Amino acid sequence: MIAVIQRVSQASVVIDNQVKGQIDAGFLILLGITHTDTREDIDWLTRKIVGMRIFSDDDGKMNLDLAAVGGDILLISQFTLHASTKKGNRPSFIEAARPEIAVPLYEAMIDRLAMELGKPIQTGEFGADMKVSLLNDGPVTILIDSKDRI
Repeated sequence: MIAVIQRVSQASVVIDNQVKGQIDAGFLILLGITHTDTREDIDWLTRKIVGMRIFSDDDGKMNLDLAAVGGDILLISQFTLHASTKKGNRPSFIEAARPEIAVPLYEAMIDRLAMELGKPIQTGEFGADMKVSLLNDGPVTILIDSKDRI
């Protein structure tokens, strides 16, 4: 499971000209799920995300987590994070999980993040054509791959 975490001042996702999800300060997370991902990946990744101390304290040091700043999460599924670009110029997405595997894991990630953060998570829509806007704060962008935990 790959998560691209962007610290944002604001972010939103629009589907069919309708705002589906939006947040002010917090994390915009792009989530890529592969066919070997499990609930263990969700548990580990959720703990990492919720505990990530990348907000500035009073001294200007990255020392505060999402809860400390009252931040929100906008979670977007993005199968293209598992693109293979080894051969040719057209990416292969063979490592991205098929919907029958990815959707239940994506929904479980939403539930787990909401439980850990103690509030609802804003989302896009799995498989939809989404327009994502963000104001990256810093900029701060962190890439986490749950396979690196081992």
